[in-house]
Amino acid sequence: MIELKDDRFLNYFRLDERFPHILCPGCGIGTTMATMVRAFLELGIKQDELCVVSGIGCSSRVPGYLDCDTFHTLHGRALPAATGVKLAKPELKVVVIGGDGDIMAIGGNHFIHAARRNLDLTVIVVNNFTYAMTGGQYSPTTPTHERAATAPFGNVERSFDVCFLARAAGAMFVARSTTFHVAHLKKMLELALKKKGFSVVEVISQCPTFYGRYQGIGDAVQMLEWLRARSIDVSKVSDPWHQKDKFVIGVLHDQQEIEPYTQLYEEVRERSRGK
Repeated sequence: MIELKDDRFLNYFRLDERFPHILCPGCGIGTTMATMVRAFLELGIKQDELCVVSGIGCSSRVPGYLDCDTFHTLHGRALPAATGVKLAKPELKVVVIGGDGDIMAIGGNHFIHAARRNLDLTVIVVNNFTYAMTGGQYSPTTPTHERAATAPFGNVERSFDVCFLARAAGAMFVARSTTFHVAHLKKMLELALKKKGFSVVEVISQCPTFYGRYQGIGDAVQMLEWLRARSIDVSKVSDPWHQKDKFVIGVLHDQQEIEPYTQLYEEVRERSRGK
């Protein structure tokens, strides 16, 4: 029998204090969290070299389950908090995880400017197309005409494309995967974590409790089948940015690295000291 203390995967979690978790049955956030931890282990990122930051929302609960430095901050404020952590401790690997409501709505302006500044952060956006924690209101990524608690006859707003916005704002690396494609998701996370500068991975995730129910998709298994059927690899499309009714998965943007904000900031500090 494997002792818990010898299991590198289980040792990444606060099993003694935070489990069982509060997530709904069939939620995709557990898959995302476990895959993220496996990516940390694969890359040899030690717990004392890591800080995971979040705002508010279902996926923003993830840092509470992890046994490493974590920062669970205000709604939409994960990126400003992560910026402070990175500036104070540039040697840390800093990862931000949050949902489409938290990062794309109240935190949207922070997302744009963190990308523009090229902060050396990895941002994981768990996109379930709804504000799940507060009852299924439509979010900035809910597609037009789809239903939500606050749009029983259909959402009339256009939706953000998380990856398109990240690339346009200046991110160094942008990728998308889903909670169905677990091995693929792990690979995308590893590539993002290895990139120096602002990297983003959008994780399309099932929310059977609110999004799946309002759209009539069905339970968690049916939603995973829905994710599989709607996904297409980026190598099979000519234009990943204008593909209708499909989730284009894979590396969508990967540019040559430039100096991240933290490095430029340190150079300014040294000049101010007359060095």
